[in-house]
Amino acid sequence: MHTRPLRRALISAWDKTGIVEFATQLVRHGVEILSTGGTAEALRAAGLPIVSVGTVTQFPELLDGRVKTLHPAIHAAILARRDDPSHMEQLRHHGIEPIDIVCVNLYPFVEAHNRNLPEDELIELIDIGGPALLRAAAKNYRWVVPLVSPEDYQTVLQYIQAGEDVPLAVRRMLAGHAFEYTAWYDSHIASYFEPSMVERRYMTIGHKQSRRLRYGENPHQRAALFGDFDRCYTQLHGKELSYNNLLDLDAAIRLVLEFTEPTVAIVKHTNPCGVGSGGTLIEAWNKAYATDTVSPFGGIVATNSPIEEDFAAHIHPLFTEVITAPAFSESALALLSKKRDRRLIAFDRTEVERQLRGDSIRSVLGGILVQTPDNELLRTDHVRVVTEREPTDYELRAMMFAWKVAKHAKSNAIVYAAPDRTLAIGAGQPSRVDSARIAAWKAQQFGLDLRGSAVASDAFFPFADGVVQCADAGATAIIQPGGSIRDDEVIRAANERNLTMIVTDMRHFRH
Repeated sequence: MHTRPLRRALISAWDKTGIVEFATQLVRHGVEILSTGGTAEALRAAGLPIVSVGTVTQFPELLDGRVKTLHPAIHAAILARRDDPSHMEQLRHHGIEPIDIVCVNLYPFVEAHNRNLPEDELIELIDIGGPALLRAAAKNYRWVVPLVSPEDYQTVLQYIQAGEDVPLAVRRMLAGHAFEYTAWYDSHIASYFEPSMVERRYMTIGHKQSRRLRYGENPHQRAALFGDFDRCYTQLHGKELSYNNLLDLDAAIRLVLEFTEPTVAIVKHTNPCGVGSGGTLIEAWNKAYATDTVSPFGGIVATNSPIEEDFAAHIHPLFTEVITAPAFSESALALLSKKRDRRLIAFDRTEVERQLRGDSIRSVLGGILVQTPDNELLRTDHVRVVTEREPTDYELRAMMFAWKVAKHAKSNAIVYAAPDRTLAIGAGQPSRVDSARIAAWKAQQFGLDLRGSAVASDAFFPFADGVVQCADAGATAIIQPGGSIRDDEVIRAANERNLTMIVTDMRHFRH
């Protein structure tokens, strides 16, 4: 494999974290440093002897620095196979000395993209030479050590300081890091030119690992979180969020942000247990909790307005895994933090709503599914009453409340509601009529009267039996997408029972 000591390094880093310390140790162990631009200035300022890349290439930087390292004297020095006599003879013939370490990280395009810089400025931050250097070094990892992260500097230094070669397994790992890094970088550039993943020809997902999780859905599964989670959320208290916590947190936030007045959503296993709105969060909680007083134990509570001490005191006795809100007052935080294992999460509403505009991604065997987000509630020009009876104002408001919740319940979803609260929720059943029956049964268990309620169905009723079940439970109004071949039969059943029914022409399946 490697037949010569590490004695020449090229260092060019936008992120200069730890770079002076790393280069100092290299010089101390006899490594010559080549560098460019600002990195060279920083290293010279630290008193280190630096050879400029221009000295090696015998060519000045061109085009305002767009061309610096794109030269045979650099790339041949990186790409030459040390076990190939022909390669080494070509280097000798052209007076090129091999480069053994390439320590490079790239212009901050990703950070600039997130700050929405003007296009002319952003384009100048697309790094060309840096990725070329890293890819060359990673390709030739058997003889060249590629470094992209300050986290890996010490990994390499420990071998240099011990007078040992960097093992092949470590080189392979570092090569992988380099290709991961350039792929991540390029994926952000691709997303700038084509924001919609659905429209792209190739899959690019620009996320780096945010944290390792204790385990996945089950303890025998490994898991990690990638992406910009910390831009959306700030954990204020409690132990580390689990894989399942993160799924439930996502579902709860998406649901509660459907509402404008103070609203509480209680979620368990990504399904709503209850949702309520009111003049205060306490009023909203009482309505949401009454829907199901059993399932909220160990669940997720989300509010769309800041939590104050009175609300915190009201819900504190119940064990909940996560409570999330736009903010917590100091007194509310102090009270709720008394339960050690309870996670308290503040979310940045502006950032969350920005992220909600992104595409939805799911894995399947052999592939990845991508779709645009389900951010529309309904299209008013398609909404129409299809029954003989028009809805009252009360029924109309109740239908809209139920519709917002049904959008976030697992299919087949049936939601019974009043204008300001859920009354019963049936979700995740293979039969829509079963969801209607389960919801009605749960309402009975918790002493809730469904007479005069409205029902939302996330998809059409394939048969009239679902409508009959809802009517028998006491519902007087139904909102549903329509589109079944038996719509006439379904509407006739509604008319026979004096129900009012709205059709939306928009489905909200959630698998």
